[in-house]
Amino acid sequence: MIRHLQPAPALRGRVVVLGASGFVGRDLMDHLSSLGVETLGLSSRNVNLLEASSVERLQSLLRKDDTLVFASAITPDRGRDTRALMRNLSMGEHVAAVLEKTPLAHVAYISSDAVYADDAGLLRETTPTAPDTLYGLMHVTRERMLALAAQKSQTPFLVLRPVALYGPADTHNSYGPNRFLRSARGDGKIRLFGDGEEKRDHVYIRDFTRLLGQCLLRRSIGTLNVAAGRAVSFAVLARTITKLCERPVCIDCQERNAPITHRHFEISALLQAFPSFAFTPLHEALAMTAGQLAAAA
Repeated sequence: MIRHLQPAPALRGRVVVLGASGFVGRDLMDHLSSLGVETLGLSSRNVNLLEASSVERLQSLLRKDDTLVFASAITPDRGRDTRALMRNLSMGEHVAAVLEKTPLAHVAYISSDAVYADDAGLLRETTPTAPDTLYGLMHVTRERMLALAAQKSQTPFLVLRPVALYGPADTHNSYGPNRFLRSARGDGKIRLFGDGEEKRDHVYIRDFTRLLGQCLLRRSIGTLNVAAGRAVSFAVLARTITKLCERPVCIDCQERNAPITHRHFEISALLQAFPSFAFTPLHEALAMTAGQLAAAA
């Protein structure tokens, strides 16, 4: 659950984005710029969070009235093993070291719904975190590390746990909208595990950054799941995408190697915090993504 420290949207300082060259970071920077918000985007070229020297470097760049968004991580497409886990925790350690000694206006951490078990049932913010993957374990640990550090410096702290995000600039190519759109355009085929029975919630990247922007403008604190509350099967997702393609697309059902699991979110906390917020309908967001991918080809 979250609460707003500022009833009316207002942001007086900068927003500093760690991971500004990533999928979320780039879109957030674009969105904040459209709102006229001053930003400072930092990537590993500016501050390499894997290095201990990043602590002093980041401290030198931050101001007291800054809002810090931590959106940097080694994602599963780049590593799912213990080495990736430890590298991510090292990044978290260095950011936490900065937060302990550097009071800021606000800090937002971009976590993941991977913190919940695959078979956890209907998911809420109060659902216990019991990740099935090292990636989920990493996010649970970093959430706690940063919360303790922010508490020491008395900095307002927010955690957002988004479901799978999609959009034209995504580089992860994970199973779902982005992979389906690219494979449909590339070789005219969408490959499903089994018959694509699993149901998942997917959120369009600009919807996520719009919501994150609202959290920053209101200095929201606490923990919030970011889901649209409308899980659909991968089969439905694939069929929707085939209708967006100009040429015929084959849906190829392959042998399943894992049990079927569904993932549903109860989003009353989000609706209560942002009653006027509306997610882009799935077919519209997929159409926009397909159009932007085609334009970039």
